[in-house]
Amino acid sequence: MSSQWGETLNFEGRHTLAPTCPETRPLPRTHARGQLPLGNLAPGQAMSLAGISLRAFALGFTACLGLLSTVLVLALTSSPLWRIPFFLCALSTFHFLEFWTTAAANTPEATVHAFLLTANWPAYPIAHMVACVECVLTNVVFPSRGWAPLGLSTVLMLTGLVMVVGGQTVRSVAMLTAGQSFNHTVQTKKADSHTLVTTGVYGLCRHPSYFGFFYWGLGTQLVLGNLVCFLGYAYVLWKFFSSRVEVEEGGLVKFFGDDYVQYRKRVGTMIPFVG
Repeated sequence: MSSQWGETLNFEGRHTLAPTCPETRPLPRTHARGQLPLGNLAPGQAMSLAGISLRAFALGFTACLGLLSTVLVLALTSSPLWRIPFFLCALSTFHFLEFWTTAAANTPEATVHAFLLTANWPAYPIAHMVACVECVLTNVVFPSRGWAPLGLSTVLMLTGLVMVVGGQTVRSVAMLTAGQSFNHTVQTKKADSHTLVTTGVYGLCRHPSYFGFFYWGLGTQLVLGNLVCFLGYAYVLWKFFSSRVEVEEGGLVKFFGDDYVQYRKRVGTMIPFVG
């Protein structure tokens, strides 16, 4: 029988008993020799460490490259093309923060899907590519046909920057505040971890994560100087959130009853004609 105590020799030459490390057992292994049981952490699974690290690296690289390109173009040229790498930087930052806030506040849901890179595929990436094309056409190919009135383009661009930063901040804070009560998909069953959050940013806006993304998306188009995509983004985002809020609030009323009804009366969504 093993013991937690072993004999040792002290500096005076006397034998004493000293604690030793308890007996350890080797970690369980799968049937494949030399492999630990990883479950959802294995490659190809929902919480694949390989998949998460690869996506995080790609987003970080793109964000840094976009930021550096933006600074260099602004510093060394007078070209309006700094807007496109800025857009890529903002987009990469958004997707990284989607995962990071989920991992920090709702860890069980921190899967590769939490990056939202393949959400609404392929319409989502097509919309962003069209936005970049319009930016090039408006600012480079036909610069004299810019849609902003004389002297107003700078104001709209700065307004867009505020909307991008502000929208991203509100969305990330909302996800951190809601914790395990937040989910990227509408929930049809109330989990034990679900609580009605009405404090912090939720005391000012009923769906702050939607509010944040709505104005973040519109802000990116103001920065890019896009008119067509601004109107298109506004319509698509409004239609999406209008439908989603209607469905989601039906479930929230079922989950929390009159508490949510009263909360809905007190706090608006701050998205025009939604809720």
